[in-house]
Amino acid sequence: MLQAGGASLATAVVVGALIGPAQVAARILEFGLLRKIHPLLSARLAASLHPIGAAVFILVGSPAASLFGVLHGAGNGILTIAKGTLPLVIFGPNQYGLRQGLLMVPARIAQALAPWLFGVCIDLWGGKALWVSGGLGLLATAALFGVQSTPREPATGIAAAK
Repeated sequence: MLQAGGASLATAVVVGALIGPAQVAARILEFGLLRKIHPLLSARLAASLHPIGAAVFILVGSPAASLFGVLHGAGNGILTIAKGTLPLVIFGPNQYGLRQGLLMVPARIAQALAPWLFGVCIDLWGGKALWVSGGLGLLATAALFGVQSTPREPATGIAAAK
């Protein structure tokens, strides 16, 4: 994808190597600083980092590839924490496991299909396929702005978890 967007093979490899450390650094930031704010704000920040990085890479090109990789990795790192904490804060501990399972099924299906679908997008549109993932990231960010930051009355029973 980075090469299709104008980055060299060497740059693409370096960017790929930056993603993991960016995830770890973001988790440390989450542990030290972001844990003092509501998990919904962390989730919004996490969801917005990939689209920001994608937009900068699309507009600037290869010189922004490293920034894209760092923002993508940082967003992923924070999102890993937010996926566990946000449902707990929003829904409470009652049937947390069931609720997490219901929330994770569509996410895991999308995660399984994403490499193949994004590969098709790259074949069709080259580097412009990044608009797809950036757009999906914007949709996720917008959806998180529709989530209430204060929990509603606790629901009970399996039907309430659906």
